[in-house]
Amino acid sequence: MNDTSRGVAGRLAHYDVLVVTAAIWFLGKFLRYAFPPLFDPFQASYGVSNAVLGMAFTGFMLVYAAMQFPSGVLADRLGSVVVITTGALVAAVASLALVVDSPFLVLVGAMLVMGAGTGAHKTVAVRLLSRAYPSRTGRALGVLDTFGAFGGVFAPAAVVAVAGLSFAFGESWRLIFLLAGLAGVGLAVLFRVRVPRRMPTESEGDAAPTAASAAGVGQYATLFRDWRFSVFALLTILFSFTYNGFVAFAPLYLTQEAGLTNAAAGLLYSALFLASLVQLATGDLSDRIGRLPIIVAMLGLASVALVAFISLTGIAGPVVLGAALVAVGVGSHGFRPVRGAYLMSTIPDDVAGGGLGVVRTMLMAAGAVAPAIVGTLSETAGFQPAFWLLAASLITATGLATLLWLLE
Repeated sequence: MNDTSRGVAGRLAHYDVLVVTAAIWFLGKFLRYAFPPLFDPFQASYGVSNAVLGMAFTGFMLVYAAMQFPSGVLADRLGSVVVITTGALVAAVASLALVVDSPFLVLVGAMLVMGAGTGAHKTVAVRLLSRAYPSRTGRALGVLDTFGAFGGVFAPAAVVAVAGLSFAFGESWRLIFLLAGLAGVGLAVLFRVRVPRRMPTESEGDAAPTAASAAGVGQYATLFRDWRFSVFALLTILFSFTYNGFVAFAPLYLTQEAGLTNAAAGLLYSALFLASLVQLATGDLSDRIGRLPIIVAMLGLASVALVAFISLTGIAGPVVLGAALVAVGVGSHGFRPVRGAYLMSTIPDDVAGGGLGVVRTMLMAAGAVAPAIVGTLSETAGFQPAFWLLAASLITATGLATLLWLLE
């Protein structure tokens, strides 16, 4: 092997932790975003309403949100490898539980368990990657979030792909969960074998048990004494409320409010996540020119695009609506890796997992209630008022980010 080949191989080996961690995140997001495109089949199979489906998805997201803080604390105590491996296995088992025909309550129960398994990943993954790639944290998180967003690209496509297939155990969509469950088991094993070889310390905790016992949750709560940290936490909560409410009902909004076909709505929904490629650029730019300018630009773009998307519904055709939808995706996805990098730069290293977990618990809780609120408002006041509420939340987040930038 010549020097060039060895150099390329060395660089590829350097990113093995990133690749396997991001692959697990891809699967977690794939499972999450497989559910909204399945709302129509669920309604046909189980005879449930938008509100019921919204509540079920909210349950998924609430359990996901509840896992953010404990998973971060456990990573501080036990190491990242134990937490991420266990979470991947739990999500895989829940996915396999949906392979056979079963009543609606089994679906809901599996969704809740999936929420727990996938919820153990992101907080700990950010902690892990910030240590594996300290000088390129923004770039690494950009790759992580891009992989995750592509789970949203492939999920609706997978739903369409299996729609015409026959499956021995029931509805054709159950095939999706069979393949996802098997992939989850394989990735968990790969992660458990590979990562400790590269980062042995991530198999152990690094927070002193005695200090943790004495300080308890208080050591994490003190982070909010910094007003800038608190303001940033608030704007991420507002963003999460908008984003999760929007992606949960975007397919139904496009079919029921904008009059698009299921195929067209699915295509545009995939494009929303395809826009996540911007994360590779914004994450890298944040390492070079600073985080707050990128954050303000991305949130501002998402706000303007969402207002245009709602305003043009019923007036513009699918091309214009699609362009607005993609712009929402560019702004939203562009913000996400920079958010993680900003938070990791402000949280002390010895409480990084739990500190990030506190913020992610709050922002994911806000995101978790969004589908229930949007689902209920869509049936009482209409989809457009519900989406205008989401736009107002995002505009407020943009204003807070601008304030932080101006006072930096």
